[in-house]
Amino acid sequence: MRPADTRHRGPHPADGELFAPRWLPELRRATAEMSWLLTRGYPPGGTLKLVGDRYSLTERQRWAVGRAACTDEQLAQRTTKQLPAADLGGCPVAIDGFNLLITLETALSGGVVLRGRDSALRDLSSIHGTYRAVQETDRAIRLAAAALRPLHPGPIRWLLDQPVSNSGRLAARLRDLGPELGLTWTAEVVMNPDTVLADTTDIVVTSDSEVLDRAGTWLNLAALALQAELPRWLLDLSQDEAAG
Repeated sequence: MRPADTRHRGPHPADGELFAPRWLPELRRATAEMSWLLTRGYPPGGTLKLVGDRYSLTERQRWAVGRAACTDEQLAQRTTKQLPAADLGGCPVAIDGFNLLITLETALSGGVVLRGRDSALRDLSSIHGTYRAVQETDRAIRLAAAALRPLHPGPIRWLLDQPVSNSGRLAARLRDLGPELGLTWTAEVVMNPDTVLADTTDIVVTSDSEVLDRAGTWLNLAALALQAELPRWLLDLSQDEAAG
């Protein structure tokens, strides 16, 4: 990846207004209501429209609510399968590469990072099939490594989406940094990381809802990594608020 890449993965120009503190109670209520409806079998698309219309949310606000919400069953299962920040005893770890790094890059760039109902951290970025390194990319990799080292993981696999351009460059950068950061890891470019992550017996690092529901144990590595450098903009939608 080119050192000349000087972009940031910061906030959308409208985020200052869309996610201003005055919106937080309504976004939390909307998340709680959507989760309540999903728990009772309502379809996600129609439910998000219903809740979004009720609170007059913009498309980007609806996207945040949709990413933060989950059913009670999903919450219970994800909570049960989430590992604490404790010694991993040499167990192998599989990382959803773009999923983790883009969230960390967003946090370090001052963009909006969501804490969902399941405690996973998610961003509102979209790479649209193309990934470009930003100024915060190496810092993000180092933060992830710093959070992993004290947990004593076994072999670590970074999985990157082959259809996303520049995935090969990112894989090469990860391989270069591994020895320097004192971790045994590989970086693989695969057609569909989600399928690999859902089927593996490794500890999984991701915030992808579908993968979390199918995988075994998972580690909330983004949250652990950002304990060292707190996100400048954390939108906490994990707390239920009674509708008014």
